[in-house]
Amino acid sequence: MPTWFVGHGSPMNAIADNDFTRALSRQAALLPAKPTAVLCISAHWEAHGTRVTTSPAPRTIHDFRGFPPELFAVEYPAPGSPELAERVRLMFDEGQVQGDARWGLDHGSWSLLRHMYPAADVPVVQLSLDRGLNPEQHYALARGLRPLREEGVLILGSGNIVHSLPLIQWSEDAPPYDWAVEFDAAIRDFLLARNHVGLMRYRELLGRSAELSVPTEEHYLPLLYAAGVHRDDEPLSFFYEGMQNASISMRSLQFG
Repeated sequence: MPTWFVGHGSPMNAIADNDFTRALSRQAALLPAKPTAVLCISAHWEAHGTRVTTSPAPRTIHDFRGFPPELFAVEYPAPGSPELAERVRLMFDEGQVQGDARWGLDHGSWSLLRHMYPAADVPVVQLSLDRGLNPEQHYALARGLRPLREEGVLILGSGNIVHSLPLIQWSEDAPPYDWAVEFDAAIRDFLLARNHVGLMRYRELLGRSAELSVPTEEHYLPLLYAAGVHRDDEPLSFFYEGMQNASISMRSLQFG
């Protein structure tokens, strides 16, 4: 199974019909088969430690505010997979990954999946971002997930390469900041060159554009999971590129 990183952008994309959401639907249809399950690493689940959802029926989490009622009315009733959660837990040293029955599906996962699999018929499990890990440690953790791809699991990183809410422009036609374009292009070039050291050391290598584009790391880190589970001989394609609201990169990609 290929692996994805998707720039999810605004929660409103969950109910939008636009170029981005149509690209998600098209790309899901191009996968070699329907996944046996989706393992999603979302920017919107940070925890102390690495956790994996174990509920057989995960709840839809509306983890935002200030949006219209129709967005809060969305439910995504995909089943969970306690079996996949246990498989993930056992792939690592005892206690490194812990089960979590309370978390469900946050908008980093369901806002994408409702366009990819609108019937909600693919089991979904989420893996948290451990606040205590640095980029190198996240990447190493991702490497351990590689065997899941051979079992038909779609590993989906959901975040944004550029995600600067303090500098967001709410006008839909606001041009992107120069530093946002610069950083997005630099990360694209690291990906194309398979320069994963650059992906992990982006702050020291890219300076001011990195500081402005990634004020906090939670939206960037899911990219390292997609990169970590890929193999060097696999093709890389960008199935969506662009900026929203001047400071959000929607770049989305597939390895494999």
